[in-house]
Amino acid sequence: MFLKVSPLKGVMRFSIGGKLSPRFIGPFEVLRRVGSRAYELALPPDLDRVHPVFHVSMLRKYLRDDSHMLERQVVALDPDLSYLETPLAIVDRQVHKLRSKSVPSVKVVWQHHHGPEAT
Repeated sequence: MFLKVSPLKGVMRFSIGGKLSPRFIGPFEVLRRVGSRAYELALPPDLDRVHPVFHVSMLRKYLRDDSHMLERQVVALDPDLSYLETPLAIVDRQVHKLRSKSVPSVKVVWQHHHGPEAT
């Protein structure tokens, strides 16, 4: 199973923290089923502060493929399953013109994301 975690923006402006799209880490082995909608996972030692039982909404099934090699990314998780996400580079800046105002838009490459979800 893969586990869904929510990244937080690294730069806090005016003491307001934003949320980025969640991502999945893992794979982790399922130890047992708890109730009808929860599973206990075998978490590595660096996640020992996290409770090992998760609702099915936080999990995604992993279909094993021998040709698919997974690389484990080490992400420092907080006890509430969030982590600090920092921007690496600004790729593009645009200004969208509306009728009465203009809205600036910035495309940023984030640290722990790769591929199409990086911006």
